[in-house]
Amino acid sequence: MASFSAQSLLKLFLLISIFQISLSSRILNQLVQDQSQLLSYHNGPLLSGKISVNLIWYGKFNPSQKAIISDFITSLSSPSKNTQPSVSSWWKTTEKYYHLTSKKTSLSLNLGKQITVETYPLGKSLTNTQIIQLASKGDQMNAINIVLTSSDVSVDGFCMNRCGTHGSHSASKLGKINKNYKFAYIWVGNSETQCPGYCAWPFHQPIYGPQSAPLVAPNNDVGLDGMVINLASLIAGTATNPFGNGYFQGPKEAPLEASSACSGVYGKGAYPGYAGDLLVDSSSGASFNAYGENGRKYLLPALYDPSTSSCSTLV
Repeated sequence: MASFSAQSLLKLFLLISIFQISLSSRILNQLVQDQSQLLSYHNGPLLSGKISVNLIWYGKFNPSQKAIISDFITSLSSPSKNTQPSVSSWWKTTEKYYHLTSKKTSLSLNLGKQITVETYPLGKSLTNTQIIQLASKGDQMNAINIVLTSSDVSVDGFCMNRCGTHGSHSASKLGKINKNYKFAYIWVGNSETQCPGYCAWPFHQPIYGPQSAPLVAPNNDVGLDGMVINLASLIAGTATNPFGNGYFQGPKEAPLEASSACSGVYGKGAYPGYAGDLLVDSSSGASFNAYGENGRKYLLPALYDPSTSSCSTLV
């Protein structure tokens, strides 16, 4: 049997180590290269110009709850002179996707109509078709129609595999004769009484995964502050992939988009079960990462930044 001296073993160990380091470097480089192409552009149209954001309230929402959402929408286009980090500075990451296209278009959002449907004419258990029916109540040209369902309304898939969704629908299929355009819509549900651990984390104990103490919601409403998080994610997805052929990765039916590619990340140092290093309100103890209009504070999800190939956080 061959024997090895200590010196020979040391040389062998060094060779193996060098090989492993070299292999790890190649794998890391491949991952970095892959990540730079994380969200591919599928050559479809993006929303452009001045877009009205219409809110369709289905069910019972009090005025203060409505103000949390409407102030968030208004904050998206507020001047960046607001206290930083701001909602508008968060939104500017989506503009980088527009700069990558050959058309170099831009998008400007403003709060449009607010439609209240509080008598539950479609019942308290809604299908996807009924969500589209509600979304069609808003203007369909140059608009994003957002359906918001109250905490006592269930929707297909809600709390099981989604907290909201965004998509588009043909106006012609709604009986709009000779209308070949598609309109963009979003639906978000209030999970406060149904699944706050699924759709309102980190303001509620998570249903599964690492357990940590819930954070204090910045607007003192777990359901609505959770809705803001989901709405922010979906409105970023709508801007960058409005018709299913914009920026995304993976299957078209379940794509990774600007926000979902950074799921669970809100501040630097985030890891599963920990939202990241956030700002904390000294008087209320609430956690947040963005200032909005009317003295609002919000917690917004990280967005994938195509210029740095990384998840961009405000704090």
